[in-house]
Amino acid sequence: MQMGPWQLLLIAVVVLVLFGRGKVSSLMGEVGKGITAFKKGVKDGTEEIEREAASTAKDVTPEEKDKA
Repeated sequence: MQMGPWQLLLIAVVVLVLFGRGKVSSLMGEVGKGITAFKKGVKDGTEEIEREAASTAKDVTPEEKDKA
């Protein structure tokens, strides 16, 4: 069962009435900060993995033997 726009609007109104505008606003601000911190952590982790892979990369091309 999917939620339509009217159901979502009703839930939003109920949350606003129960918690008040100030509390909902501060909660959304904290959610935004959390999302930003998560994205930064993922980016930093990816960069660290790439740096580690680059520093441990070795040349694996086979050496050619002299044909003398």
